[in-house]
Amino acid sequence: MPARAPLSLLVAAVTALSISGCGAESPQPSDTSEKASATPAADCRTLAENPGWYGDNRDRIDAMLAELGTCGATGSATDGAPLALFDWDNTVVKNDIGDATFFWMVRNGKLRAPAGGDWSTTSPYLTPQAAAALSKACAAAEPGRPMPTDTDLGCADELVSVYTDAETRADEPAFAGFNARRFEPSYAWAAQMLAGWPESELTGFVEAARKENLAAPEGTEQKVGSGDETGWVRYYPQMRDLVETLRANGFDVRIISASAEPVVRVWAAELGFTPDKVMGVRTERDGDVLTSKLVPCGGETAIPYIEGKRCRVNEDVFGVTGSAAFEQQSEAERAAFAAGDSDTDVTFLTDATALRLVLNRNKTELMCTAYDNADGRWLVNPMFIDPKKKQDESYECATEGYIEPSGKEGPLHRADGSVVSDQQDSVS
Repeated sequence: MPARAPLSLLVAAVTALSISGCGAESPQPSDTSEKASATPAADCRTLAENPGWYGDNRDRIDAMLAELGTCGATGSATDGAPLALFDWDNTVVKNDIGDATFFWMVRNGKLRAPAGGDWSTTSPYLTPQAAAALSKACAAAEPGRPMPTDTDLGCADELVSVYTDAETRADEPAFAGFNARRFEPSYAWAAQMLAGWPESELTGFVEAARKENLAAPEGTEQKVGSGDETGWVRYYPQMRDLVETLRANGFDVRIISASAEPVVRVWAAELGFTPDKVMGVRTERDGDVLTSKLVPCGGETAIPYIEGKRCRVNEDVFGVTGSAAFEQQSEAERAAFAAGDSDTDVTFLTDATALRLVLNRNKTELMCTAYDNADGRWLVNPMFIDPKKKQDESYECATEGYIEPSGKEGPLHRADGSVVSDQQDSVS
């Protein structure tokens, strides 16, 4: 696979633009011949026409394919193929497969109580209050055995509260002491609570949850414990087409997700992703049985979450080790294209050297960064199914646009140190 083509054409196009289609005053290309010259050859795949694409987002992606792609080629990023990275939940699919799996496991009594009976072993960041609440609510469960959460609603409700709200039912914090730019404890906990199952058995559970959520009508809610939770998932046809089109143009396409890796592998197989192309939350194995011990990244307890996504990509794809995996690498060791929808995606999206596609879910740090569009490479698109309405109030980027390691919010700064001004929501 030859090295990446130069970015000259793409840079010339994107620097003439702000966020594509962001209102009537957004600048448009002044010379259409430049876009025409970027059109792929007739035998190269381009994106399907679809009204879900906003403004000229589709055209700009096609221009990138023409500039960086090699029609019909295959290869790896380590051999010079351009890398494309996708978040999974609410980016490739509508709704969250981590939620879908966790809720299915609760409804069907498949989550196991901790083997030693000590709930603090399920997460190093679980608070004593949460450990005590879970121990009390799930007292009927035998250590190491599946809990009867299909009938024990109190236990089910406590588990769901800790997972979905990061609080006990008594409104006490469930997790504490973590770096909020490298770790999201409830996401990690969903993976850690899969402990005790061989991956082959777990795969069957995930397949059952997948089938159920795909078959459910859009808008379905399911009863989990005594509460109602989202009960449906859909693949976005536009993202399926984008993944396949990138591959057809020689891109190395991979997933970087904050859901459990065994779960993402099952869902991603539908789009042709082999296990080596899927990165998610990993836990260690005892033989072939999953444990609750997280596989570290960059030498610390980190999962694919904000800076942790950069770390996983740098480790897995480019072989960067130690604390350097948290640092932005040279352009030759970064993705060309990336797509995401949430604050958890902002770092790996920022690393992309050509284009960065954002599905607008009104997430402050991500939308502040995308709308600021400091280098002209950000594309904002409404969600392809049930898009959010335009947010009336501004994103408070100058005061609350950045998630600090403590979890508090502060001003969002550009790479040059200047503060990003508040941004209006304009793509919905």
